[in-house]
Amino acid sequence: MFEEVINLIQQVASDRTVPRNIRTKCEESIEILKDDKEDVAVRVNTVVSTMDEVSNDPNIPMYTRTQIWNIVSIMESIQK
Repeated sequence: MFEEVINLIQQVASDRTVPRNIRTKCEESIEILKDDKEDVAVRVNTVVSTMDEVSNDPNIPMYTRTQIWNIVSIMESIQK
């Protein structure tokens, strides 16, 4: 269910041009998505919130911000 999103987040997390704090948030988001103990809606909302926070970071490269927006869009479509 979340494989595509996890792959997209991993691309951001593995990009060395992205600031470390953003890569860390991405790695945390991946762990949240992989956690089967938590309800799907809670996981989606948590990741969307985290990604939204990350996209507002002033140090994020523009192309990475676009990737993050894409991830949020996919997550919101899963949510519905």
